[in-house]
Amino acid sequence: MNRTSRHPMRRILLSAAVLVALVGVFVVRLVDIQIVRAAELNEQAQEARSEPVTVYGARGDIVDANGKVLADSVMRYDIALSPKQASKGPVAREVADPEDPEKTTKVDVPLEQVVAELGAVVGLTGDQVQGIISAALADDPDSDFAYVAKLVDTETYEKVKALEIPWVEPYQHPSRRYPNGAVAGNLVGWVGPDGDPLQGLELSENQCLASEDGQVSYLHSLQDWVRIPGTEIVHKQAHDGGTLKLTIDTDLQWAVQRIAEARVQETGAEWATVTVMEAKTGRLLAVADVPTVDPNDPSAIDAEDRGSRSFTAPFEPGSTFKALTAASVINAGLADPFSKIVAPYRIIFPNGANVNDSSRHDDQNLTLTGVLIESSNTGMSQFGELMTDRARYDDMVKFGLGAETEVGFPGEEAGDLHGDPDEDWDNQTKYATMFGQGLTTTAVQIASVYQTIANGGVRMPVSLVDSCVSDDGTATAAPTQGERVISEQAATETSQMLERVYQDAWLSDEWNIPGYRVAAKTGTAQFPDGNGGYRKEYLVSVSGFAPADDPQFVVSVSIMNPVKMNSSAASAPVFQEVMSQVLKKYRTVPSGAQAPELPATW
Repeated sequence: MNRTSRHPMRRILLSAAVLVALVGVFVVRLVDIQIVRAAELNEQAQEARSEPVTVYGARGDIVDANGKVLADSVMRYDIALSPKQASKGPVAREVADPEDPEKTTKVDVPLEQVVAELGAVVGLTGDQVQGIISAALADDPDSDFAYVAKLVDTETYEKVKALEIPWVEPYQHPSRRYPNGAVAGNLVGWVGPDGDPLQGLELSENQCLASEDGQVSYLHSLQDWVRIPGTEIVHKQAHDGGTLKLTIDTDLQWAVQRIAEARVQETGAEWATVTVMEAKTGRLLAVADVPTVDPNDPSAIDAEDRGSRSFTAPFEPGSTFKALTAASVINAGLADPFSKIVAPYRIIFPNGANVNDSSRHDDQNLTLTGVLIESSNTGMSQFGELMTDRARYDDMVKFGLGAETEVGFPGEEAGDLHGDPDEDWDNQTKYATMFGQGLTTTAVQIASVYQTIANGGVRMPVSLVDSCVSDDGTATAAPTQGERVISEQAATETSQMLERVYQDAWLSDEWNIPGYRVAAKTGTAQFPDGNGGYRKEYLVSVSGFAPADDPQFVVSVSIMNPVKMNSSAASAPVFQEVMSQVLKKYRTVPSGAQAPELPATW
């Protein structure tokens, strides 16, 4: 073999030797990393990895029927720090070089100065920030996470970032906001500082609105504790809450609240409620409570005024209830609008019950229509006793009384039908319940009664929530199946009688709405004192619907103790103004034919 042929072989052998040597180096290095120094390196990697921190999901929005936002989440920030890293001493910071302004130089900033700067931004003293660090290290010498401030705004967040403290980290934390303030505030409710639902729909619909928080961790540089991009590990995925869509119309709600507030001030009343409901669907378009609460600052008003009395304040409805009794008697085939009785001022029934009207009068020859127009207790009692107590009670239950509505509002009251008619009604209660005394209802329940009459005798579920759309797009909707309570004929005849009340009763000038046929009834009732008795003040009310020839909207008004006008005259103008606003807003077609003539006397 010549010398030329031996050189390639020598090079190959040399390359192989080098390769073996390199492999040996890697093997030794691998053994060193995986076996000899494994514990040390794992400890360093763990030290570089931050503890899992919370990633907050955003609580779902609450929007009105048209998508206008009543509650949403805005971005706030929690400021956290690493006590372990902070304890290592001064912070290196790039500053302008005093000898050459175009250059920078590194200086060590003492920890005392750093915590003072941070405290000044978040509203703490330097000693307080140092206290947070020391307390965390006392509990755990390796503590890597502690909050120094929560829910700071974007301006504060930017100031914290500008400090460039390597062991300080801001985390996003969505916070609740109510952009429309007190509009529907008594319905919407609010959440606490930590996001816990406390009142209203925020509480009752929390299953829809609640978000699900996640957890993440990151790798940080051990030199300056800056987060290393691309090292995020998601331990648990965060999920936003669903969007809660209400049946409420924000513009109408604002207008109704304004009308109610003005009347409360004008009459010196304690409070008022106004309910607007769609006659054919049971959807609540407005539920106004005065005083109103701004969910951004609920403590600004008394605690007793922060809820919705429309759902939570049962009262004896008084004469507005007479429409239900009349409808039941007609539905049972025991009377019609022309049926006749003689109504004295006072009547003592065979069982000893003593019933009288609100003012003295001679005997009156009244039809059932006339009884409603005159709002006669003695007359309605004579019609009501044509039915058994059980039959009347069963009708009340069918109308939705004695039970919470489908809304399920927090603190909602069911009302009280005075127990079981066969066991609990005494002789006086038997008759008192015919004209709205001896039992209690809520304002929303009375609106539902009039909705049933307006809707041809079919009661629709009361709805305040239209739907909930979860973050994955899944939607759930409110029930829409109605239930027949009385016959269509009974509903029509009751409606026609209520039209005569609207046209012929003493308040006809106070609630006139030109161009529309309206069916309505007033009521004046005592209010329970909570101790088994009654307050001396009265609650005055009006309930009705329009257009009576094709009912679209129900309006129910209740005003508590209007000291400057303690009669239904206080509530009638509110009914007129609200109903006019509703008919105008929804461009409701005016009525055609005139209301039928029904005799009031014989």
